[in-house]
Amino acid sequence: MSELDNLTSPSIFIGRQGEDDIISFGSGQPDLPPPKEATEGINIRQDLRYGLIQGEYELRYALSREYPRSTAENFIITNGASEGLDLIFRAIGKGKVLLPKPYYYSYPHIIRLAGMESVYTELNEGRIDLDDFRKKIDECTAVLINSPSNPTGRIESIETLKEIEDITSRKKIYVISDEVYKDLIYERENYHIQGDQVITVNSFSKTYAMCGVRVGYLWSSDQSIVDKAIEIKTHTSMNTNLVGQDMALRAMKAPKEYIVAQQNIWRERRDLIYKGLCDLGLDLWKPEGAFYVLPRVDRPREFLWRLYKKYHVITYLGEWFGAPDRIRLSYALDKKDIEEGLNRIDLALKNI
Repeated sequence: MSELDNLTSPSIFIGRQGEDDIISFGSGQPDLPPPKEATEGINIRQDLRYGLIQGEYELRYALSREYPRSTAENFIITNGASEGLDLIFRAIGKGKVLLPKPYYYSYPHIIRLAGMESVYTELNEGRIDLDDFRKKIDECTAVLINSPSNPTGRIESIETLKEIEDITSRKKIYVISDEVYKDLIYERENYHIQGDQVITVNSFSKTYAMCGVRVGYLWSSDQSIVDKAIEIKTHTSMNTNLVGQDMALRAMKAPKEYIVAQQNIWRERRDLIYKGLCDLGLDLWKPEGAFYVLPRVDRPREFLWRLYKKYHVITYLGEWFGAPDRIRLSYALDKKDIEEGLNRIDLALKNI
């Protein structure tokens, strides 16, 4: 068994940034600080109790003010967006889910563990091909949209999102909108998919740089989905940690300038890594949000392992995301580290 056979998931690399001269383009974890508001005035002692399964009312109420025609009852506070997705698919319970391909690497596993089946719609230049989408949607119970996308960094056009709204509304098909990167768009404002069939998932991890706190939420105007998800959560994780919910509520009080400043930093880093990889002759789509690039490389497994073992650079295999001819890089790291990482990738390409 070769070392390459161990490359079955990102678990081999997660958490390895900052050691042994390693530069990690792996995990999508913001290196920027959370807003100061997130940690000010927290009384940890009062948060060491059981909490409401659905989530603390104050946080749910604050979120409801950001979603038109919502109440606190439309929300469940979850252990990150991942638990939100898990609860949604187990609440739906059966059928097929249409996934754009490439996809976030956990999506097919979450869907399979919920007893559902993934169906894939191919992308065109990193965006949904509506013709292919229309051909495959009729066999599905739900569709999962991630815009901006991990791993492509692309955003769907508003016209495409509105067409998906129309199709799924007419056909009574659920739309699960994973919006964890909605505040990290460089080209336009976020467009929130509308309709009674829409279930939104979000997280405080990316917007507020609170990945390890593990606080996310799901939102739906379909109370039956919310109620089923609460019942499942009662018998699995119970309440989401209260210290994290307290931090999330306080983070929401940060001024808009905090998010704008973050966007500017991500845009600068996007421009740096995109130009750098293009200058190295690699083929990739230009990201419009999030903080990922997905360049095409020859023999990705061998190249990724060589980068790691000889040049101390971590990247992720595109095959984990349904893109077997590519590797994924996160640019959630300082510009000087991006530049050094690009230099090492250049050396690796020259010495193949």
